[in-house]
Amino acid sequence: MLLVERLTQNLGVAVDTLRAGKVRSALTILGVVIGVATVMAMAAIVQGIRTQIVQTIEIAGPSTFYVIRFFSQAPLNPDRLPREVRIRPELVPAEAERVAALPEIGYAAIWAQVFGRVEYEGTRTQQMTFFGADDRYIEIQGGELIEGRWFTRAELKSGSQVAVIDRDVARRLFGEISPLDRTVRLGGRPATVIGVYAPPENIFAPPGQQVGAIIPYRFADHQFYIDRTNALFISVKPRDGVSVGEAQDAVTIALREMRGLRPGDKSSFDFITQDQILDTFNKITGVFFLVMIVLSGVALMVGGIGVMAIMMVSVTSRTREIGVRKALGAQNSDILAQFLVEAATLTGIGGLIGIAFGLGVGKLATLAMDIDAAPPLGLTLLAVAVSVAIGIAFGLLPAMRAARLDPIEALRYE
Repeated sequence: MLLVERLTQNLGVAVDTLRAGKVRSALTILGVVIGVATVMAMAAIVQGIRTQIVQTIEIAGPSTFYVIRFFSQAPLNPDRLPREVRIRPELVPAEAERVAALPEIGYAAIWAQVFGRVEYEGTRTQQMTFFGADDRYIEIQGGELIEGRWFTRAELKSGSQVAVIDRDVARRLFGEISPLDRTVRLGGRPATVIGVYAPPENIFAPPGQQVGAIIPYRFADHQFYIDRTNALFISVKPRDGVSVGEAQDAVTIALREMRGLRPGDKSSFDFITQDQILDTFNKITGVFFLVMIVLSGVALMVGGIGVMAIMMVSVTSRTREIGVRKALGAQNSDILAQFLVEAATLTGIGGLIGIAFGLGVGKLATLAMDIDAAPPLGLTLLAVAVSVAIGIAFGLLPAMRAARLDPIEALRYE
């Protein structure tokens, strides 16, 4: 009880002291506020995006994987491919058909990503992604068909110039008018709208990469340029009860046979699993987050130095007060505790302000990106602890100086 009482008294003294010098205290904790706010804002944004990625993966199912020509965490320049990529054959529809026929596989089809604007009667969108796929697109990407229909077998086989467009694209180009059976231009190519697609609400789409339309793969292959290294892949979903490992083994055997690879040859294709997608994303955001941590660490360091400076000034200006307390029986440990609590209170308040400001900025950013993000509660507690620890660490030297003052010399100080 005595310890709690002393702590409460020291906290009261600290608050009174900070209140007496509002401007000085505000300037001192500014560095702490900036550092903590930066960390909290970035944490909220990164966590929100990661949550969206995980939810998107759950839509497709954790067992979905992709066969690609070459796996690289950064897109390769199609005009300057390394030799190890050039020697690999491109994926072809026949390979997807062979994979789809395997007893372990529930779905497989070759897909492509192409890019362009959607245009109708002079109104056009920004640059968007078009998926060259099939009528089972939503099994992999989720969402729902809200108007019209998907492709027929004849349209898929012939590469008919038809499209299922995104709901937001339909609203922008057509307003309240039904877009069905109307002709739009996809990257300059005419296509008849046969359906309107609504993506899942929680899907993560980076700026500039919104899916504007889904078209038959053969339409994309015949009339668009396809980057056959980075944007051509076979989407594969194992049959129920078959693990990802078993499905990948079956696909590996089938493709190696089709490509005539001998037992000692390396496979001339790669797999991407949902875990790899998430891992790649974590690495990218991890580096970004690390840079923000370093920058905010500098701000916290500046704030800590400011705390030390202001506490040194405080010790000097209150030398006589310290002498009076020591003359009345205060121990060195009492003086030390008083100034440490004052420094910790200073940075603790800065930390709380920084957390509130950072979470506010993070919330605004996630709303602007249409991402549903929960506050990072664990990091919030850590930020408070770190800010208080900075106060203690940088307030230790001034507190020790105050505790070591000779009471007689202190009483003589003017």
